[in-house]
Amino acid sequence: MDNGASSYRRFRDQGDESGLAEIIRDYRDGLILYLNGFVRNIQLAEELAEDTFVILGTKKPKDKGIGSFKTWLYTIGRNTAINALKRRARRWEISIDDCKELTREEENLETAYIEKEQKITVHRALKKLKPEYHQILWLVYFEEFSHKEAAAVMKKSVHNVDTLVYRARKSLKTQLETEGFVYEEL
Repeated sequence: MDNGASSYRRFRDQGDESGLAEIIRDYRDGLILYLNGFVRNIQLAEELAEDTFVILGTKKPKDKGIGSFKTWLYTIGRNTAINALKRRARRWEISIDDCKELTREEENLETAYIEKEQKITVHRALKKLKPEYHQILWLVYFEEFSHKEAAAVMKKSVHNVDTLVYRARKSLKTQLETEGFVYEEL
């Protein structure tokens, strides 16, 4: 009598979980290699082997005794693989690398994420500046005020605003460098 068959009978008839564990331990690697030769994808072969053991564990089919336990187990695995290949053939699959539109969307998403992170870093650094520096940079760069308009809001001369913008930018650059921010143009 085949060791796998006795382990399986112990599991199926007596509910001995260790019987199924023994089968998985003894036949898993060989079944995966067999299925890999069939489907030519090791990850899919691993999934199919798991599916085969799930069938044993849940449906508990009866071995007809026409051959060894290993033959019977591999037949279940092969049938599982055939069914999976049929399901895959019915679905239209395309590699993500082949779809330029999705690749562009992915690149746009990555760029948007990087820009968002940069904005967060800049806003965090702005909060650490002197209030006067924060205010002038906000007016000029975020609200897009001219230096003349910013001078009117802050009740300063245009020359003072020019100097303030220069010093605020320099201070922001120093603050960003201490935080490890890589900037292109400030």
